[in-house]
Amino acid sequence: QVQLVESGGGLVQAGGSLRLSCAASLRTFSRYNMGWFRQAPGKERDFVAATAWSTGTTYYADSVKGRFTISRDNAKNMVYLQMNNLKPEDTAVYYCAAVNWFRWTNALDAWGQGTLVTVSS
Repeated sequence: QVQLVESGGGLVQAGGSLRLSCAASLRTFSRYNMGWFRQAPGKERDFVAATAWSTGTTYYADSVKGRFTISRDNAKNMVYLQMNNLKPEDTAVYYCAAVNWFRWTNALDAWGQGTLVTVSS
């Protein structure tokens, strides 16, 4: 059973930074593309960023490119999202998940509880 536990969210002013963490209980974590998604109030859950299992290649949604950085630590089964220059429109619940590369969808249909990021203007 897949377990994903996100942490690191909080309230920050526009222009500030946060670092999100995700602990994943995937037995072969290093063989999964991993990523982050977010869901703003009243909106659908959207793809944010992903990191490939084999090459470390990263991919970002246009809305966060140049401001967010995804990384992973395969030895610790952890995924991170460094978020800089945050904007009010980044306010959302953030989730990590295994990712289908090129489709940018959840590969395992498993979600954690998410972590709330609130950016004030």
